[in-house]
Amino acid sequence: MSIPRSVVKFSKNGITYTSSVDRAQYTIRELTRAALRDVGRYVSRACNSSAMSLHGLKRSKRVRGKSSAFQFWVRKAETDLQVGIKHNTWYGVGQELGTSKMPKLGILRNTTYDNIQQIVEIESKYLSALESEASALALIESEDDYQGGGDDG
Repeated sequence: MSIPRSVVKFSKNGITYTSSVDRAQYTIRELTRAALRDVGRYVSRACNSSAMSLHGLKRSKRVRGKSSAFQFWVRKAETDLQVGIKHNTWYGVGQELGTSKMPKLGILRNTTYDNIQQIVEIESKYLSALESEASALALIESEDDYQGGGDDG
């Protein structure tokens, strides 16, 4: 979605001011999505790094790179964040919840709980940017950045 039109229009008769409600709602929505994107990126990287510390996964491609096991999705219509284990992984549910032969590891849950302070810090950075429109628009990136793996860069 592009940035809404300017709130000031110039004409022969002078300056006309229009409502800036649409622009404010756009800025708030996009800042929320940008904050969720960075939280998702942080949590998925942290989950992948904690999974790499487990026995047998130190060199595994399952927890490295953009196609790693823990990924995130920021949904536009719902304006929410989903962090999870990639679809159709045989090891994902078994490691997270445990099975009769494998103890519960809870990588995603434990990593999220351990990093709540960092998540709050990331969210507060974006919410404090609401005060300045210029800094808010600088924090909002392109549409392609709203899904990805744990190691984006």
